[in-house]
Amino acid sequence: MTEGKKLLRPQDGRMIAGVCAGFARHFGLDATLVRILWVLITCLGGAGIIAYLICWIIIPEEGSSV
Repeated sequence: MTEGKKLLRPQDGRMIAGVCAGFARHFGLDATLVRILWVLITCLGGAGIIAYLICWIIIPEEGSSV
């Protein structure tokens, strides 16, 4: 069975924890676009901060053993 792309927080291209860079890399988008969308979600509803923190905890870091 082939394994698909995993969602990982990369070591390079980070601003804070690499969550937006990881989503951008996983979905083939520009990291700046993902960051802007994340800020808009945060400003419009406030759930972006909580979601970012949860993703920071759940998404493994690139190069980790998980």
